[in-house]
Amino acid sequence: MAEQEEQPIAGRSLTGQAVALARLLHHECTSLLRLYTERETFLSSYTPDGKRLVSASPESEEPSTEEQVHLLHSALRQCLGLLHRVIQKEEEEWGKLEDEYESMRKNVRARLEHLLYSTKGLVETDGTNLEVTPDNQCNEETDGSGGVFGFKLWTYRVLLELIHWSDHAAKTLHVLHTEREGAEEA
Repeated sequence: MAEQEEQPIAGRSLTGQAVALARLLHHECTSLLRLYTERETFLSSYTPDGKRLVSASPESEEPSTEEQVHLLHSALRQCLGLLHRVIQKEEEEWGKLEDEYESMRKNVRARLEHLLYSTKGLVETDGTNLEVTPDNQCNEETDGSGGVFGFKLWTYRVLLELIHWSDHAAKTLHVLHTEREGAEEA
């Protein structure tokens, strides 16, 4: 995706657009998980351990909203890196499929990339340079001793991370929007 200047959509500010984009991404991530669990029915009884795959630790105890968006941007890059790894491993394992799951997965990846450009545009200053490429620092083994079964569980956890962070993005960006635009609804 080529870097491009964000233009407000008919009466929507850049922060308002980012909130709408994050909400749409959250909806699509939820749909992607639903499609995955329909395909991998054994996951209906699986409950992950609650440990996060992606973390974004604040440098200060009470970060400003802009600092929270910086942290969010970092977490979203990690999510994109995980999603790229899932896509790569699934294509290695099963090849390219032309089904609703793969179509939704492509939508989620594109939407996540767009949200990274949006958050970069909202908080990047002359003193900072935010990356929009995937952060591939995956500290979880995806294809170790668990084999295909372990990979399917890991993919499920990645999809849960996407839902968590897209929801967090919508909430954080809404706060930023409210601070910048006043009481205007996003």
